[in-house]
Amino acid sequence: MAILQSVNIGTPRPIPAKSSMTGIYKEPVPDDLEVEIGKQGLEGDAIIDRKHHGGVDQAVYLYFADDYAWWSRTLERDIAPGTFGENLTIGGVGGRSVCVGDRFEIDDVVLEVTSHRTPCSVFAARMGSPAWVKQFFRAGRPGAYCRVIEAGRVKPGEPVIHVPFAGDRITVSQLLALEGVRDIEPELMQRVLKTPVHYKMRAEFEEKLAKLF
Repeated sequence: MAILQSVNIGTPRPIPAKSSMTGIYKEPVPDDLEVEIGKQGLEGDAIIDRKHHGGVDQAVYLYFADDYAWWSRTLERDIAPGTFGENLTIGGVGGRSVCVGDRFEIDDVVLEVTSHRTPCSVFAARMGSPAWVKQFFRAGRPGAYCRVIEAGRVKPGEPVIHVPFAGDRITVSQLLALEGVRDIEPELMQRVLKTPVHYKMRAEFEEKLAKLF
């Protein structure tokens, strides 16, 4: 059974070598602490750059223990939950197989996957590596952004029910691989539009298809 390994909250901190602030530095909460999850995300979690982060379609960011294990082997060091800036670290689910529309049920909370995470310069600064963006892209292990279908409270150690999307299966890894691709197959875009994908990607693909037909 899948399990909620860690609930991670960020406070504003300066970005290394920059004057701006970030909420990417997240720390696990104590095992006995319940955290409220609402439509905009976790209570008390810092969201600084609201142009690119937060909002109802990426209210909660999930990362998966099996992906962390892969990174630990690749980087040859331990990586603590929250290092990648995720709100919830989930064990027992294959991160690369997670698809748009999949749902995660944790007690009363229901989350629905909308999209992948796109690595950025702030993430690279957090990891202390200028090459991190390209390395993260190549790995194809982006984690998953979610909208909140049902709000509620969660705490570490709770069981997680993973409910696969019943329609077209488009993985978060597939979406990450489309970043920067100019000529995406129309059939693939049509398949993506049959899922509850993030509204920004929906608008982008609808515009591209409208110009083709």
